[in-house]
This record gives sequence, structure tokens and C-alpha cells, in this order.
Amino acid sequence: MDDTDDTDDVMVERFLEDGFVKIEGAFPPRVAEHCARLLWRETGYDAEDPSTWKDPVVWVSDMAQGPFAASVNSPVLHEAFDLLVGADRWQSRYSVGSFPLRFPHPTEPDDAGWHIEGSYTAEGAENEWPYTNLRSRGRALLMLMLYTEVTEENAPTRIRVGSHLDVPRVLEPYGEKGASSLTLGPKVAEASAGRPLTYATGKPGDVYLCHPFLVHAAQPHHGDRPRFMGQPPLMPAVSYELDRSNGDYSVVELAIRRALSNEGQPPRP
Repeated sequence: MDDTDDTDDVMVERFLEDGFVKIEGAFPPRVAEHCARLLWRETGYDAEDPSTWKDPVVWVSDMAQGPFAASVNSPVLHEAFDLLVGADRWQSRYSVGSFPLRFPHPTEPDDAGWHIEGSYTAEGAENEWPYTNLRSRGRALLMLMLYTEVTEENAPTRIRVGSHLDVPRVLEPYGEKGASSLTLGPKVAEASAGRPLTYATGKPGDVYLCHPFLVHAAQPHHGDRPRFMGQPPLMPAVSYELDRSNGDYSVVELAIRRALSNEGQPPRP
């Protein structure tokens, strides 16, 4: 076995146990810098004048310029997608979606609850929050892509380590239709309450690849520099399956199966 095989094995084990892997330098810092300049332009704020930073969170709509496409299509990321999701089982992205840009501000954000991401609209529930189901319809991975330096002081995403193993049992009763993010939020928060906490910190160009069921949350910004991070889904090319006759499961599918069999669960009081 060569060094690449060893590295892949470590990544797989970390992902199965923790629900995420951090890839340092997944795309070049110069690309991150270019993207950050474009994001500043969209805010209308002056990067050098904090008095212009009026809101705790500024949402910037879908960003599809060249540097954003480059950031999410690096060879390192494509190799990781193949490893975790499976070759030919994911779709290339050419944008990073919408950005919640977080700024130092005395006002608490109103989006800081523990949750998992929804990814589709359920039939007959068009006006409700996005849904997810046990097969993670519409989402192969959650990506946390850092375009500025992120420390523990400037609102890193909070992650409950291993919480992806708590969520499948919450989702199982909802069947193929699934449930909305609004319904699931309190349930996944309670189910994962005993998990250890970590933060999605790092340098520009770092990327966290997360299981779609990883429980995470935003938080107030206590630093002095804005945090620019994208959180796009990796889209599936084929649906996840939990009962394959040939046993050719992706790492994401294996984690769900492990959770349903009660492997990897923390001791309960």
C-alpha cells in the first residue's frame, strides 16, 4: 500500500467517525483572495472601514464567477468527492451558491440554532422549509469553504463531532418523504446533545467536507474581521441507497448504515 492509500484510509475513518474531514489548502489562497474581493463588492461595504458594516449577516446571492468555479473544482476536492461519494456519483458545481457573510456586530444573529441542511421541497409542502430524508435526497455532501481566515473569535461554524450518527434514527420514521428543517431542528439538537464540540476554523482555501447529516450551527461574531465562508451542497448524480445488492456502498452510505445499526453511538445516561 502506498502513501496515497494510507491517506485515503485515514480520511475515510475520520469521516465515518467524526462526520467530516478538513482538507487544508483545498484550493489556492490567491483564488480565495479573488473571491473575497468579489464578495466585498457585493456587500457595498468598505473593507477598510468597519463603520460601514451595518448588519451581523449579509446574504450574497449565487456566486458563479470564474474564481468561485475554480475553488470548488480543484483536483484535491474532486479526488475527495470520488473517495467519499463515489466516482460518477456526484455532479460538478460551477458556483458556490449563496453566502452568509458574517460581520462583528452587537446584535445576535437569528440563525444560530443547531440543525442539518434541507435540500428539497416535499410534494404538498411548497411553502414549508426545505426537507431531507434518510437517503439525503438532493445532497451528497455539505461543504464549508473558507475564503477568509476563520478563528474561534470570528464566528466559525460550530460542529457536533459524530452527530451524523445520531440523525439517521431521527429521520427513519419519516420515510421517503422526509421532514422539514423546521421540524427536524429541535429533534436533531436533542439527539446530538452529548457530542463533543469543535469549530470550522482555518485559512483561506481550506474546506470542510461534511456528511449531509452533520449537526452544526452558526454563532455570534466576537472578532474584528468579517468571516466569508461558502456552504454549498455537493449534488448527487445518483441517489444514495442503503440496501445495495452488490454491497458497493459509498462512505456516506456506510455511515448511515452504521448509525442505523447503532454502531458509533455514544453511551447514554
